[in-house]
Amino acid sequence: MFHITERLLLRPAWPEDADALFGGIADKGVVRNLARAPWPYLPEHARDFVMRKQDQRFPVFLITKPGAKGSDLIGCIGLDATDGGVDLGYWIARPFWGQGFATEAARGILQIARLLGHDRVQAGHFVDNPASGKVLRKLGFRPTGQTAPRHSCGRGEEVDCVMYQLELADDPAGSLQAA
Repeated sequence: MFHITERLLLRPAWPEDADALFGGIADKGVVRNLARAPWPYLPEHARDFVMRKQDQRFPVFLITKPGAKGSDLIGCIGLDATDGGVDLGYWIARPFWGQGFATEAARGILQIARLLGHDRVQAGHFVDNPASGKVLRKLGFRPTGQTAPRHSCGRGEEVDCVMYQLELADDPAGSLQAA
């Protein structure tokens, strides 16, 4: 599955993407904001990630620019099945921070979530990562009022996570609040 936004190509990871993936995520400033990525992030973690089997109802994409070389990897975004439903997760490589790529890629994957029949998507951000909360609010996510401890593999400890939810049915046209 692929998805094109105004500036981005969301596409599956391929084995030959392992080095570019490693180059983008092997940054403590990136990994510390993720729940599942370990620190230190090693080349074998990237190889395992690009080789993992995808669940078509919960796709995970590399964020690239159309026609870009592997070294131009912007980040990664995906949907994941959780006990509470569908969870949105993403990361952006440091050279691409502050350029609107997280918002644009998330808008694209939320369109895919709607096409896949998901009604609700949840997301969260660690309390010391307010930039991610800004992205979620731009997309129409609403704070649930809950802060929950979530284990961060990169930090090796529990970190308070501010929880958000988006009802896809609240945006029937699928615009997801273009910002």
